[in-house]
Amino acid sequence: MSCYFRHMNDVFEELGIEINKDNKKEVDKAIHKLVNVEYKNCPDTWKKVKEIINGDGEDNSKKKDFIDRLKKELQKV
Repeated sequence: MSCYFRHMNDVFEELGIEINKDNKKEVDKAIHKLVNVEYKNCPDTWKKVKEIINGDGEDNSKKKDFIDRLKKELQKV
């Protein structure tokens, strides 16, 4: 599993997806694309994702926006 996926269980739960060997790569690519980091650069991707999902206070608006954008991106796959 990608180095940061274990920290994103709540995001995947909200999306209603279970990460498995069949979808892991596509989800990983979609996340990299959303945060504008070259694919397979796990540390930089996690740094940006962590800022989004943990750093916007009580209203979680950035996290919700990220989840919405990820959901749309995954529907393209």
